[in-house]
Amino acid sequence: MAGSWHVIDEFAKEYLHGELRWIREAVLWKLDGLSEYDIRRPLTPTGTNLLGLIKHLATWEARYFGDVFNRPFPEALPRWDDEAASGTDLWVTEHETREEIIGFYRRVSEHSDATINALPIDAPGYVPWWPRPDVKLFNILVHILSETHRHAGHADILREQLDGAVGAGPQNTSLPEYDAASWENYRAKIERAAKAADPANP
Repeated sequence: MAGSWHVIDEFAKEYLHGELRWIREAVLWKLDGLSEYDIRRPLTPTGTNLLGLIKHLATWEARYFGDVFNRPFPEALPRWDDEAASGTDLWVTEHETREEIIGFYRRVSEHSDATINALPIDAPGYVPWWPRPDVKLFNILVHILSETHRHAGHADILREQLDGAVGAGPQNTSLPEYDAASWENYRAKIERAAKAADPANP
């Protein structure tokens, strides 16, 4: 029976790890072909921007697969409880290059992958900023995968606003192959339904 649980554990770890590796690449693709301005500029009232999302994901993945398992990421990171550093992981200064941020994310990914490969899925960790700080590698894998998918969704919307590009890569889109006129007709149909559902709408 113990052998069966080991097989299930290894399957779960490899499945979650594979999904994390895939979604990391999908997020990075969102930068392809865009200008320095477009990858940095705030596209929501709260300042959300594409390169800042990458920096944010890298910073927190480094913490979760580093300090949480006593395997600290070898580069300096702002302390999680440093109020002065709060929010600085969500945007990029003019002195930080695209290549630096992407390189940072790739190095973090390599460090995280080493942690995931080295530890069993029930390896204990400690997250001091969580209400229930005692965790397992499984918890952190699910958390980081969920967070990366969440921010990939943000990146989807930002990129579509910029140039209409959608999907997880140039050859990987789940949307129908419509031309511009078909998309406009589709959007107009949704707009008509929205207005019809609200009698107060002029």
